[in-house]
Amino acid sequence: MAAPRELTALLQSMAPGTALWQAIQRITQQRNGALVVLGWGPHVEAVCSGGFVLDDCSFTSARLAELAKMDGAIVLDIEAGRLVRANTHLQPDADLPSTETGARHRTAERVALHTGCPVLAVSETRSVATIFLPGLKHELESAAELLTRVNQLLVTLERFRRRFDSAVERLDRYEVTGIATARHVVAVLQRMELMHRIGTRIELDTVGLGGQAEFVDLQYGDLLAGSANVARLVMDDHLAEGTDQAAVLERLAGLPAAQLADPREVATVLGYSHLDAEVSPRGNRLLATVPRLPDSVRATLVGHFDGFEALIHADPSDLVEVEGIGESRALQLRRLFDRALEFAEAE
Repeated sequence: MAAPRELTALLQSMAPGTALWQAIQRITQQRNGALVVLGWGPHVEAVCSGGFVLDDCSFTSARLAELAKMDGAIVLDIEAGRLVRANTHLQPDADLPSTETGARHRTAERVALHTGCPVLAVSETRSVATIFLPGLKHELESAAELLTRVNQLLVTLERFRRRFDSAVERLDRYEVTGIATARHVVAVLQRMELMHRIGTRIELDTVGLGGQAEFVDLQYGDLLAGSANVARLVMDDHLAEGTDQAAVLERLAGLPAAQLADPREVATVLGYSHLDAEVSPRGNRLLATVPRLPDSVRATLVGHFDGFEALIHADPSDLVEVEGIGESRALQLRRLFDRALEFAEAE
């Protein structure tokens, strides 16, 4: 599932080289702990007790690190870029649930739930920073750790991209030869969703790399290039008329990993009763490969012929009868269809 936008924005504000990242580095190097509320307002003020108020104190990494030497919590208005409270005692609702055992992290989790603001907790013993959002915990890692995992994920994504391309090629052949089944459609969309999930994790980790993310972004973008469009065209061709594709993708994204790995579960989401059900494309994906063919003309072509079989075997004289198709375009389409048939028969 996609990472919450708020977490992504926070990780960007803590990427290597930022002031908040430098503050965390200073705190851990000093062997100190810290509890920092990243937000301000009446809801935060209500849980603050004691300490002292900081008037017109702009945020710098050095100031935050120095304030962390005191026992109490710090309140940082991250949007305004100013430090608001220091050495304050936080008193969230004690009845709020918490899975944390340490006092600092338990307070951080409850304050996040109570106020809705993110809270940063830095462990004094482990020298590890953790972000708490309502219902979410994210432990920050070093750039070296993130880069190692991102590289592993890129290798995995590359493997899944090969499987995706193989599934698409298999679907191409079977559509043209008339033996495609729901199983082949499921394989394409199942692999697309797996790639998307790996990509989501790469995106989240890449945020924490700061300036080191440039080449990762290039690799990542190259591996996913065109896959979403292929998946959309496969759905155009095979899902029932009027199907809300966005809703289908949302249901696929909501499947637990074990169910996504089961083709029968994916088939159910796509509206198929069984995997061996025969399917025939409408022809949208094949026609999408024709340069400069307007969508309106493509839709007219699909609607003009009685099924994919009639479309792919149509003579140029039949094609020119379609509005928007001239003789040169008809010959171009006929050459495309012939290549598709030759490709399928070459197997």
